[in-house]
Amino acid sequence: MKKPVENQTQIILDSIAEGVFTIDLDWRITSFNRAAEKITGIKKNEALGRYCWEVFRASICEQRCELRETMETGRPIVNPSIFIVNSQGNRIPVSISTALLKDKNRRVIGGVETFRDLSVVEELRKELAGSHSFMDIVSKNKEMRQLFRKLEMIAESNTTVLLEGESGTGKELFAKAIHSLSHRKNGPMTTINCGSLPDTLLESELFGYKAGAFTDAKKDKPGRIALAEGGTLFLDEIGDVSPLLQMRFLRVLQDKVYEPLGGVKPEKADVRFVAATNKNLENMLREGTFREDLYYRINVVKLFLPPLRKRKEDIPLLIDHFIRKFNHLIDKEIQGISPEVLPVLMSHKFLGNIRELENIIEYATVICKNNFIGIEHLPEYLQPKSHLSEKIKFQGTFGKDLGFSDLEKSFIYEALRKNNWNRSFTAAQLGIHPTTLWRKIKRHKLEIPKQDGRSKRVG
Repeated sequence: MKKPVENQTQIILDSIAEGVFTIDLDWRITSFNRAAEKITGIKKNEALGRYCWEVFRASICEQRCELRETMETGRPIVNPSIFIVNSQGNRIPVSISTALLKDKNRRVIGGVETFRDLSVVEELRKELAGSHSFMDIVSKNKEMRQLFRKLEMIAESNTTVLLEGESGTGKELFAKAIHSLSHRKNGPMTTINCGSLPDTLLESELFGYKAGAFTDAKKDKPGRIALAEGGTLFLDEIGDVSPLLQMRFLRVLQDKVYEPLGGVKPEKADVRFVAATNKNLENMLREGTFREDLYYRINVVKLFLPPLRKRKEDIPLLIDHFIRKFNHLIDKEIQGISPEVLPVLMSHKFLGNIRELENIIEYATVICKNNFIGIEHLPEYLQPKSHLSEKIKFQGTFGKDLGFSDLEKSFIYEALRKNNWNRSFTAAQLGIHPTTLWRKIKRHKLEIPKQDGRSKRVG
């Protein structure tokens, strides 16, 4: 009767959509179902008898094998996401689960691992991310989406564009997007930071010089304008240009001609100019530190990039974007952030804007040894002073094991609390309609304090 039972078991295994394989105590594969063949591209007869790491070539095999952990501790592991390499050498995203394999006397005789192909889910995630990205700029903020639409219209012309915004808001990304969408996209894009160089160096870097123009000028050197010929020149931090050089900038922008240092005749500049500043140029006009004629020459089209604190609904998107970026750069498999991390980042002021958030995620990705970034992986200045007591309170309120629903519940609760329970303001900050916020509050049965101090349970 044993053989029919084995055949029946194999029929059941072959009928399910998840890949399944079992190993003995020597780590050799003892069974391999049809879905496992399909996902890995390896036939059953080629897999049986081989070591599991030779067949199931996963990103965790060499470092933190989940099946080994189960075999050593006896604890099953459920649904971490990893990558395997199939027979064609392609990386396939899968979620895995592991458990001990026991005989009828409850003795451990091996292990079992199931795995589900997440390729469709991954493609859907990429498609969703793509709907909130534009030329490497990630946002679902209404103001930013309007800027995306403007970019497509202004990029086609040769009009000079002024990008205003605080440091770290992504002005250089916008400049690159303008260049990439223009008819000059096959030409060079050159950048010069006007605030990082003294006048003498800035002048020679921008305009270039002829041999003999000064003592060390042994031969001609082209400036950034010449290097950007046929393309785009990005003048970063133009508000830092001294009044002395502003007149020379004006001539280039107005007449599209310039003279290298030591030159005797003007040279034409076939260049599209994009300027950026983190200063208020209108205030500088009133103070007399910025030329009015230069201001109106660069201010043909002005785009203002809002700071991250004004578009906090983008923080979860940006977190996911940067985690994927640094996973790729430093070969990590971090899946996301722990539930208690999001309220910390959402309440932070981000004076350094997107650049600061990127640095935070890079730091956390480097030091995190788990699948999820926790508060302990954040830079010290972001860690709450009473982290331990807050963590206990947080778990006591919302439960120890948080799923997506619990994460949303805790996130909304924290946002409401930090906004003094003002639903309209919270909805605006989260980038959702107040009615949508109300439905979520009702679904999660959140208790919202009334103004008279009494709590109201919604739902």
